[in-house]
Amino acid sequence: MTERYAIILAAGKGTRMKSKLYKVLHPVCGKPMVEHIINRVEETAPAEIITIVGHGADKVKEQLGDRTKYALQAEQLGTGHAVLQAENFLKGKPGTTLVISGDTPLLTSETLQNLFDYHQGKNASATILTAKAEDPTGYGRIIRDHVGIVEKIVEQKDATLEEARIQEINTGTYCFDNELLFDALSKLDTDNAQGEYYLTDIIEILKSEGKNVAAYLTEDFDESLGVNDRVALAKANEIMRQRINHQHMVNGVSFIDPAATYIDDGVVIGAETVIEPGVYLKGNTVIGSDCVITTNSQIVDSTIEDGVVIKTSVVEESIVRSGADVGPYAHLRPKAEIGVNAHIGNFVEVKKATIGEGTKVGHLTYVGDATLGKDINVGCGVVFVNYDGKNKHHTTVGDHSFVGSNANLIGPVDIAANTIIAAGSTINKDVPEGAMGIARARQENKEDFAKRFPFFQE
Repeated sequence: MTERYAIILAAGKGTRMKSKLYKVLHPVCGKPMVEHIINRVEETAPAEIITIVGHGADKVKEQLGDRTKYALQAEQLGTGHAVLQAENFLKGKPGTTLVISGDTPLLTSETLQNLFDYHQGKNASATILTAKAEDPTGYGRIIRDHVGIVEKIVEQKDATLEEARIQEINTGTYCFDNELLFDALSKLDTDNAQGEYYLTDIIEILKSEGKNVAAYLTEDFDESLGVNDRVALAKANEIMRQRINHQHMVNGVSFIDPAATYIDDGVVIGAETVIEPGVYLKGNTVIGSDCVITTNSQIVDSTIEDGVVIKTSVVEESIVRSGADVGPYAHLRPKAEIGVNAHIGNFVEVKKATIGEGTKVGHLTYVGDATLGKDINVGCGVVFVNYDGKNKHHTTVGDHSFVGSNANLIGPVDIAANTIIAAGSTINKDVPEGAMGIARARQENKEDFAKRFPFFQE
């Protein structure tokens, strides 16, 4: 098979985004646009990937790391000039080179593979990925002769009225014979409305030399979407979200309202799980089978095992084991681990803590920097006091214990198994197994005291 190469164009500033964030780093369904591109490109197995960087080069390199080589386009002199920056890496090498823009996140690996195959099947010097647009405004037009052979690409600003009516557009993605590509790049000029070196002019150069130029028409126009402003960014998110949700439904996941469910690219969800509206699943999240995630829950970089119910809660960088339930209105902060069949109830916050199997933390409680064993009952309003103003301290509660309502456990403290903490106690000493820890003032009732207050007087 002919050797394959890829050039990702990621040097443009993206002024229309009106953003401090470099354009190709704007996220679409949880990943920067340029990361979507490199993921798809890698699936076509190129021997080398060269990313052309300019504005925000360091940030792009930080994002993509060593998955690609880099070439700097110091001056923004057009797409042809950008591709030319890869000359030191690729010039003179036989093979096929894919040129793709870093702001077209909706392109699929299937389409790129089809483009490679079509190009090689046609023995073409260049193959343009095209699409049919109902409104082609802003896109370069594909000019064909009377028998359908590609003659050239005309940019919007250079198009005649007749050319502007053509609906077949250039997506900005190409395959080239690598050796012919760099030979033609040396022949580009800036005789156009923008005064730039257009990559599209290579088509005319190759045609003038009698070379075969082909065009592969993709069936899905959405794939051609280039993100140049916030409107297009929102559209790209919408389209990709539809794709993601559709695939999850095909895999056996139920959505009450797919249009109101937001799932990042790469999230894994098991079959028979039900997702209600307003749910947002982010980052490296894995949801098991037979789960229920109710309205307005947000789960970030977390693992939710089988049979879990998350009710209108926030889960961040945590693990919820099989059969557990969380919420409503609970908050699992980073490094929370909720055990098998455990219960985390209303307005409970858990941070850097392990909750054992079958343990119940019902409501209005904070558990931080703690290890709780199995089959513990934690009453309402309990606070694990873990912070002394300078350092965090750990608390341990043993199996089968009972922590009464409104107790404060001041770490570091060790509550042994089979103990009771009396309601309203503030505990700052270890409690041995089988004991009851109680730390509160003794109640005293003053007879007839209430009669002294006007409220109780006739």
